[in-house]
Amino acid sequence: MKTVQRRHMQYVAGTAAAVLLATGCAGVAGTGGQAQLAGSAWQLVGYQAAGTGTAEVRPARPDQYQLRFGADGRLSARVDCNQGSGTWSATPGAAGGASGSLMLGPLATTRMMCPPSPLGGRLPGDIEAMRSYRIDGGRLHLELAGGGGIYTWERVSP
Repeated sequence: MKTVQRRHMQYVAGTAAAVLLATGCAGVAGTGGQAQLAGSAWQLVGYQAAGTGTAEVRPARPDQYQLRFGADGRLSARVDCNQGSGTWSATPGAAGGASGSLMLGPLATTRMMCPPSPLGGRLPGDIEAMRSYRIDGGRLHLELAGGGGIYTWERVSP
């Protein structure tokens, strides 16, 4: 009896693992939001805080602020003179893959002493708070949770 139960549990566990593996692979190579962002690279145009009358903060050197969305769900970042990496996943909205929800994992970065910069100090902490994306006119808009502001990025060659 125990042998039959053990084989049944092995079968169930194996089937569950296969389903999870297939689902995970479909999420990385899938359609919609993942496909729109997978393999793309972006450099920062500016950050607009929530509220009226706030000025957009623009980087002095946009090439020093970049995000690369790997097809494998890995996120690579350049934040001023530091490099970072994390994870990402996206779920397309009702309108298709040009917008939807976004989850960025914690960003592990190097700790170089960069010159003072309003964006260099802010961006690493905001990465995990980015909750939605919208691609419009060659630009990627990443909105912070709770309407805390929007980062606008421009596509670059990967």
